[in-house]
Amino acid sequence: MEAYFEALEAGADACYELVGRARKAGYDLEDEAEIPRARDLAERVEAQVGPEGIAPRIREVIAKHDRQTAALLVARELAGELRAELGVEKALEQAVRTSLSILTEGVLVAPTEGVVRVATMENHNSTRCAAIYYAGPIRAAGGTAQALSVLIADVVRRELGLDAYIPTPAEVERYKEEIPLYKRAVNLQYLPSGDEIDAIVRACPVCITGEPTERLEVAGNRDLPRVETNRLRGGAALVIAEGLCLKAAKVLKHVERLEIGGWDFLRSYAERKQEQAGAGEYKYLKDVLVGRPIFAFPDRPGGFRLRYGRTRLTGLAAVALNPATMVALDSFTAIGTQLKIQLPGKAAAVTPCDSIEGPLVLLDDGSCVRLSSRDAAETVAPRIREIIDVGEVLIPPGEFLENNHALVPGGWCVEWWEAELGAAGGESPDGEPDFAAALALSQQHSVPLHPAHTFLWHDLSLRSCASSQPTAAGTETTSSSRRRRSHCC
Repeated sequence: MEAYFEALEAGADACYELVGRARKAGYDLEDEAEIPRARDLAERVEAQVGPEGIAPRIREVIAKHDRQTAALLVARELAGELRAELGVEKALEQAVRTSLSILTEGVLVAPTEGVVRVATMENHNSTRCAAIYYAGPIRAAGGTAQALSVLIADVVRRELGLDAYIPTPAEVERYKEEIPLYKRAVNLQYLPSGDEIDAIVRACPVCITGEPTERLEVAGNRDLPRVETNRLRGGAALVIAEGLCLKAAKVLKHVERLEIGGWDFLRSYAERKQEQAGAGEYKYLKDVLVGRPIFAFPDRPGGFRLRYGRTRLTGLAAVALNPATMVALDSFTAIGTQLKIQLPGKAAAVTPCDSIEGPLVLLDDGSCVRLSSRDAAETVAPRIREIIDVGEVLIPPGEFLENNHALVPGGWCVEWWEAELGAAGGESPDGEPDFAAALALSQQHSVPLHPAHTFLWHDLSLRSCASSQPTAAGTETTSSSRRRRSHCC
């Protein structure tokens, strides 16, 4: 590994040396390469937004803390150090930009173009508060960094002695009109309700405003003294909707861990949102476009069964399906296809995994077949009359952690059976046991039957069992019954 990185470094040195010699020939506008080199995150941040000489301190803080905590600590330090030299507004802006650059690892435009400026404004009671002017490129930061930039600004404004933002009723109503209008004009991953917007804007201690990003104007609450435009402020809409509203639970974790006061409103907001989550389990299906297939409704028999794990191909926000499932679904779920999913996040890219369970299908001759490979699925694809069960979906546990979603029960799978057998003192056989061997292991060690021979009995009602007729077994299954299901997604 060290040799690999040394080779990369040597190659980069050679490229820069070649560029330097070429530039010195005098045929270009500049005598040197315009792109400066940065060894790590700290140097990238200093080069992107400054201030000069901040890199060593960032390295010290990053070595002891995670990136989010480091961003908050550096912001607080910078505000105190720069206040006397630059004044309150300049210190506020520099601290916010530097911290946002740390959050986005110094590689996104959010700290330079997503934040247009940071300033102070006067409340109706003559106190001064902090205001961040956002623009459209703040979208690149992602919802969590957007929300944390507001939290950082609050930490900095306290360090600088500024008061909390006090919105007027007209300003609150402006947000409630503007955010749904922005959703219709552009798009938002999450559209909060009017009550949600009201709760966040009234309680947020920092004014979230911004530059006009769309030509469309609001119809009501126009010409407000502290809002410089009647046009839509896309950056502000993004930070409130996809930042504070959508990522409230994540921001609350940082607030509680760092013991930052004044953000208790996020707790009550997150609790109310969680209570309402049960009633809105199909919300993610509302954005389905005409012509896009829906493969399974949530928690329905026959839908995808959750299996925890990852492959070499599953990266961030990715799931895996058996290649046979891809073929059975008419290849709509090809490699790289993006799916909207019930949990744990908003979307995921499709990758293949041939070691998880494939679909159970009914063929035109009445036989019921469990498909485990792409070749088997392609052979019978023209004869598939019905997909009884689409099989398993492989989701890494880290995706639940990343999306702040509680782990949910997975389907009965081989890993679970092996753990039960090992705990009972048994030894897992090589390969999949046949029914006789699986039954013997279960009787000997008092463990459940192997998943390959455990059927989904609770998906069948007494009426369906009484009316069903036995059919011939297929080539890859021993029964037309379906295996036990713990959870579909």
